[in-house]
Amino acid sequence: MAGGSATPGATVVSRIFALLGAFDAEHRRLTLSELARRSGQPLTTTFRLAGELVQAGALVRAKAGRTGPRGYAIGRRMWDLGLLAPVQSGLRDIASPFLHDIYGATLATVHLAVRDGTEALYLDRLAGHASVPVVSRVGARLPLYSTGVGKVLLAFAPAEVQAAVLADLRRLTPYTITQPGRLREQLRRVHRDGYAQALDEMTLGACSVAVPVRDREGGVLASLGVVVPDLKRDRPRLVAALQVAAQGIGRSVG
Repeated sequence: MAGGSATPGATVVSRIFALLGAFDAEHRRLTLSELARRSGQPLTTTFRLAGELVQAGALVRAKAGRTGPRGYAIGRRMWDLGLLAPVQSGLRDIASPFLHDIYGATLATVHLAVRDGTEALYLDRLAGHASVPVVSRVGARLPLYSTGVGKVLLAFAPAEVQAAVLADLRRLTPYTITQPGRLREQLRRVHRDGYAQALDEMTLGACSVAVPVRDREGGVLASLGVVVPDLKRDRPRLVAALQVAAQGIGRSVG
């Protein structure tokens, strides 16, 4: 169940957030019964609140099609509101020209991500020219341990976050690192080398390298990375380009 269940005596606000929290990257469209089950609420309550959310633009009624039966999906209104969050509107706007510089220099898919709990939240993405299988999208959340940007964020995360992630390493491809000791060693290398890499660990045929974006006090604000078919020849050049852009973003942050 996503988003937690509604408890007896729950407020309307908590029930609404339970409904919205029922959606995630693997559950973008939910039928009424699925929405009720995943939010832990009665079917009649779910039907009533979902109807009000549709009227407000927070949900939309999705038509039946090849991707699934008729149901509900997150509405544009939620996206519009999300863009107003300071972590997105501020950092994303500041970083945008630097992401375009990286894209112009590499023609690779470029990512800007921040940590959200035990996941990497993708604030921005520029699609590259190379045919690389990339599952990320703006607003998506992916595991911290299986991507370059995620490993950077995990390396600088609090100890309790690292412990939670290392306790639940799931294999996403045959190359996903699921041994805690091996991943800990990679996180130590991020501090030593200043970058992280992931080789076919999120999706086959996609390799990523990323660097931290630091504020003026040295704290890590975000992670900046690129996705390419392989890193055998261009890794030093990509790391250098990313580090220049990351320094520019850090200096520009107030």
